[in-house]
This record gives sequence, C-alpha cells and structure tokens, in this order.
Amino acid sequence: MTDTRITGIQACVFDAYGTLLDFNSAVMRCADEIGDDATKLSDIWRQKQLQYTWLRSLMGTHADFWQVTGEALDFSLAALGIDNPPLREKLMALYRELDAFEEVPETLARLKQGGMKTAILSNGAPEMLDAAVRANGLEDLLDDVQSVEDVGVFKPDPRVYQLSVDRLGVAKENICFMSSNGWDAAGAAAFGFKVVWINRYNQPVEHLPARPDLVIETLAPLPELLGLPTS
Repeated sequence: MTDTRITGIQACVFDAYGTLLDFNSAVMRCADEIGDDATKLSDIWRQKQLQYTWLRSLMGTHADFWQVTGEALDFSLAALGIDNPPLREKLMALYRELDAFEEVPETLARLKQGGMKTAILSNGAPEMLDAAVRANGLEDLLDDVQSVEDVGVFKPDPRVYQLSVDRLGVAKENICFMSSNGWDAAGAAAFGFKVVWINRYNQPVEHLPARPDLVIETLAPLPELLGLPTS
C-alpha cells in the first residue's frame, strides 16, 4: 500500500501518543531505577490506559486522560509489585513531556511548507497535550491541538473525529488522519477520513470494518505520499 498516493488533502491530523509522542519514553528515562521490569511496566501501563478509555466510554463514566493515565499506572505498578510513591510521581511528571519521535519536527515543517493545515486530535487532556507540545518545541508547527474533552468521550467514538472537521473547517474527505494505533486508524477510516496507519510496532492489520488507505513505518514518507515537493 505504500506506493499509492493520497490526493485532495487540505489538512493533516495526528494522534498524539504513539504517533507523534513516544509513550515509552517516560518509563525508559527511569529504566535504571525500575530495573528488569521497565519494559513490562511500560507495556502494561499503555495497555491498561487504552482499556480504561474504552471501558469508561462504554460505561458512560468519563474521566479525563490524566486521571485515566494515573489509574492505569497504579494498576501497572501493583501488577508488578512495585510500591514506590516517588517513582509514581516521577513517571506521571515525565508523561507530560514525552519525547517526540525523531522525524516529527521535520515532517510537520514540510507539511506546513506545503500548505497543509496541521493538528493533533488526541484522547489527551488539554493541559497534557499543551505541555508535551511545548516540551518538544512543536507550537509553531501545529495549527490546532484538539482534545476529546470537548465532547466528553474517548476515541473511536465518531464525535471525536468530527471535532477535526468542525475545528479546521475542512470536509472529512479532505482530511488525512495519522495514527500508530490500528484501532484508531480503523475508527478514523470508518468515520470517513483518509487514513495513514503509522505502524511503528510492526502489528498486523486490525480485523475491523474499516482499514487505512496507506501503511508506513514512520511519518517521514508522509509529505511525498500526499504529493508534496521533496524539498
């Protein structure tokens, strides 16, 4: 699928965690302190974080992503028998300033230079997203930062994807959405976006009703796939 181009795009909208921001970076900065369980802790934290968003949406008991992230971390620490309140506090603080993936600034700059609107559409709470954007110096490369808190439900509810249409003033068929999460890519495709799945973790395609238009391993090829100049 990577040899096909997507045409007619006016705006590029990105998921944040796992797509622009490396959610493993918080734990990895504390790897020496955590020891052999560092990778396992990061994996459980991420899995439980996503599970809680889906369950809260189904239960009708919404809480913002900061609370969900903390609850998921508490579960993960307990699952591994780690009782370390200072470590918990440090990990939560680091989650506000996750590292952007290496290719992110250049890719966003090329999209902006090519005339694209750029935005984040994320489960993240507004203050979390703003902190991460500032920490990575991405403020001038994004036209908008959109949070599910405006609709009070998590992805992949269609109301979340509608936020980008409303906020950017661009028809959904002219929006290209990027996510590293296969389920998010499927949700966005079902909504009607053009979708590029950033398959950073070499996962199989989800068996869901809608599939991405393109699959790439990093964001680096994106501008050319949208028909923008190479320089």
